[in-house]
Amino acid sequence: MDMKSSIRPRTGRLVTVLTAAVTLAVPVAVAATSASAAATSTVAQALASQDGRTATVTGYVIGQPTATSTVLTSGYTADTAIALADTATETGTSRMLYVQITADYRSTFGLLTNPSLRGRQVTATGTLTAYFSHGGLKSPTAMSLGGGSSTPTPTATASPTPGPTGSTGPYDSTYYANAMGKTGGALRTSLHTIIKTQTKLSYDQVWEALKDTDQDPANANNVILLYSGRSQSKSSNGGGANDWNREHVWAKSHGDFGTATGPGTDVHHLRPEDVTVNSTRGNKDFDTGGSAVAEAPGSYSDADSFEPRNAVKGDVARMIMYMAIRYEGDDGWPNLEMNNSVSNGSAPYLGRLPVLLQWHRQDPPDAFEQRRNQRIYERWQGNRNPFVDHPEWATAIWG
Repeated sequence: MDMKSSIRPRTGRLVTVLTAAVTLAVPVAVAATSASAAATSTVAQALASQDGRTATVTGYVIGQPTATSTVLTSGYTADTAIALADTATETGTSRMLYVQITADYRSTFGLLTNPSLRGRQVTATGTLTAYFSHGGLKSPTAMSLGGGSSTPTPTATASPTPGPTGSTGPYDSTYYANAMGKTGGALRTSLHTIIKTQTKLSYDQVWEALKDTDQDPANANNVILLYSGRSQSKSSNGGGANDWNREHVWAKSHGDFGTATGPGTDVHHLRPEDVTVNSTRGNKDFDTGGSAVAEAPGSYSDADSFEPRNAVKGDVARMIMYMAIRYEGDDGWPNLEMNNSVSNGSAPYLGRLPVLLQWHRQDPPDAFEQRRNQRIYERWQGNRNPFVDHPEWATAIWG
């Protein structure tokens, strides 16, 4: 028996597709009756076991369900529900599980707030029961990104605290497992392999990402500008003299990668900044000295270099280190490297390495930088800046 279902593609236009109905009467075992013990099920298994039991289900986010056979894939209207499927390209609503997003999880898993979640894998633990008169999972007790075990921490925004040389962190046995105990070239190779797996954003998506990653801790309506240190309304982004725009900390002309999806849209080195200050920095390398920069107290600039304020010197250094490790020339983008020059022009180099290492040591990661790293990992790109988590790795690689 066939049924007609409707799904909105990225354009937001409602279309009708023909899909095969899922026979919900077929029993499929769901192992476990508690959130802590539930075995991970597929979406198909969850749809076939709508019996009120607790289950943990992993699937790809397709969109926002709004009716029994309607799922929005753009133009989201709320943070209250997501549709999961066993493949990221699924179009048949009969093969989707409608997951209720309760208040505790909306800031992290609601699509209106987090449109970039579409296509990403999510694991949810909750009750298998109808939602929108459709196979569903309600009252979640745990949700997490990826296919691993769910965590009962609703927003999962706690940031790891980096420590001194030889310290351990919460991702050492998982995300960084293949890098632990290594130094030099071996460490560099391992970290590159780990962090190059990421969700790639469009340049337009960067606007929304920065409003999240650089949010003012004291005012959720504002972002903190990198060099200026000013708290400014999220909505004042643009091209006007006092607007904020997207600063490429690794200047995009150093390697000529522009703003195409890739290094030009990697949020680990993109930051909000005043339009005029961004222009003053331009594509200059980093070094000390120069004249004071208007609208950026504590920052200095001369003909060939830029010096940021003390509070973000280490942030700048670690962003540059991340770029040098992430982009090694093996995925169609330039091989980015740090060097000791302030005259790099369009070459894929950025200096000065000794100064950046000094800044890294004198300004260790703070709570804002740690939260930012975590936010990028959880909500936007799925990869981390290893030098925020393990500052000692900079010395292990560059001395």
